[in-house]
Amino acid sequence: MATRSKKKDKYFKWAIIIFLVVAVAAIYGGYEWWKNRKSRFVRYPAFGISIPENYLIHGIDVSKYQQNISWESVKEMKVRNVQLGFVFIKATEGIVNTDPQFKRNWKKSKQAGMIRGAYHFFLATKDGREQAQNFISMVDLEEGDLPPVVDIEQTYGVNSAILKKELKEWLDVIENYYNIKPIIYTSVSFYSRHLGKEFNSYPLWAAHYYQYDTPRIDRNWDFWQHSEEGRVNGILSKVDFNVFNGDSLQFRSILMSK
Repeated sequence: MATRSKKKDKYFKWAIIIFLVVAVAAIYGGYEWWKNRKSRFVRYPAFGISIPENYLIHGIDVSKYQQNISWESVKEMKVRNVQLGFVFIKATEGIVNTDPQFKRNWKKSKQAGMIRGAYHFFLATKDGREQAQNFISMVDLEEGDLPPVVDIEQTYGVNSAILKKELKEWLDVIENYYNIKPIIYTSVSFYSRHLGKEFNSYPLWAAHYYQYDTPRIDRNWDFWQHSEEGRVNGILSKVDFNVFNGDSLQFRSILMSK
């Protein structure tokens, strides 16, 4: 009986040791996960959101819904190591519509020292060439501006073949006119479902929220819209936040040149 008791004590001690080792490993692993996650996304109360700090270049995108913007206040706002340096501004939609705030935002953002870009909201039910002409009629891109952007988010019941055809028409007309490859903006899910490999040669601005290090898409991307809940001095309503996937030299290399 004494021998059995000793064996039980031995097994019990080993069980305790194994349990402690596993517990310590789990706690350490959990701490490392939390630390790494925290190092990627940090809460900025002044901006009202968490921001991925592994990226150096931050920006926003705006339209008429942000109303009259004080661009000097936007540019001057700096919280720790985050300062907004670029903005995408809505210019046009469909074949005739223009954003009523575009001209003001286009002029004032540059005066405040922001690097600016213009985007077109694409309607899959409309002719791609005519939509491109609408954008061209409104947007004069200058040296140092961001490339033109097409924002495509919905099919409006159009099948993928027609959608791709009209989108490609828009892209071709814009590239020939401005002599630079346009950027495609869309959600990760929309890109995967409706665009895919046929458009992989175009720069991508991917919208994907609630991710902690990168948008989940199986291709290269240039910009990431990581939140639509941001707050910025000089803007009354919430605003989308973005990061550029690269350093300052890479950023300058994608801008319009002579």
